[in-house]
Amino acid sequence: MKAIRLRAPGGLDKLELVDLPDPGKPGPGEIRVRVHASSLNFHDFGVVIGRIKTEDGRIPMSDGAGVVEAVGAGVTEFKVGDSVVSGFFPQWLDGPPLIGDFSTTPGDGVDGFAREVIVLPATAFTHSPRGYSHLEAATLTTAGLTAWRALVVNGGLKAGDTVLALGTGGVSIFALQMAKSMGATVIITSSSDEKLARARALGADHTINYATTPEWGAAVREWTGGRGVDHVIEVGGAGTLPQSIAAVAIGGHISLIGVLASIAGEVPTAILFRKQARLHGLIVGSRKHQNDMVRGLEATGIKPVVDKVFPLAHLADAFAYEKAGKHFGKIGVEI
Repeated sequence: MKAIRLRAPGGLDKLELVDLPDPGKPGPGEIRVRVHASSLNFHDFGVVIGRIKTEDGRIPMSDGAGVVEAVGAGVTEFKVGDSVVSGFFPQWLDGPPLIGDFSTTPGDGVDGFAREVIVLPATAFTHSPRGYSHLEAATLTTAGLTAWRALVVNGGLKAGDTVLALGTGGVSIFALQMAKSMGATVIITSSSDEKLARARALGADHTINYATTPEWGAAVREWTGGRGVDHVIEVGGAGTLPQSIAAVAIGGHISLIGVLASIAGEVPTAILFRKQARLHGLIVGSRKHQNDMVRGLEATGIKPVVDKVFPLAHLADAFAYEKAGKHFGKIGVEI
């Protein structure tokens, strides 16, 4: 089978297309999946450029979707022909988070989905939403579930709430779509007026260009009549957190998801205390969260926004496109 392997110490020039042995038949409790699609995430980018260290020869990509080709003994949840999508934490099935690293995450601690066929425990997958293509389903593992957990599971999003999403990457666009489908008001930031126009076309109620409005936290408060927002999808990290704290309402919720702006920096803790806001760090979610999200997507009819699609053999080009920051929503990979 065809696969991509990453050679140490990492780098886009270290992604190699190789032929690997077929993984064979599934054992008890396992399923064999023909992988048809994956999608890029910032975490995957960190792995392939060597910023996140992994083993030499690692097969990258945390997201994967495809069709069940065979089921092992004892598997009752899936049958041959089912469309399935992978989970980010294959061993976190339900309950509170118990995993604080990426040792079990595909494409990082273990081999991922940049390959044609994979055999894994059935619990490493859920059903894909009805009516989704494999490419659409492959956007859910990381970005879709992160947005769902931030807003619905941890945030308790309800109609009438106001959401601020930073940027127009996969998580933030999913957050925009999910929040609007549940009756919330959404504010989106970007440094690109073109991307902000696309966000408004998707339903964003207000947009802010952070390049021309660096004090965007104050701009958010002004637009909300001084109240601030109920939820912040914070993907920038310490570099943007002070503005997010300025933007959040008293008693609001900040989901700390990414570190796109910077890893370290000063945090105005006194303001956070006074606002009595929740600052909640999170990494994707559990299998139960994913099953709940799939039902929610089927009920709302949300479809992912896929900006551009690359073939598996051109995975390095896909990451170069991501690095350039040109994408709006998700970047897909056809396998």
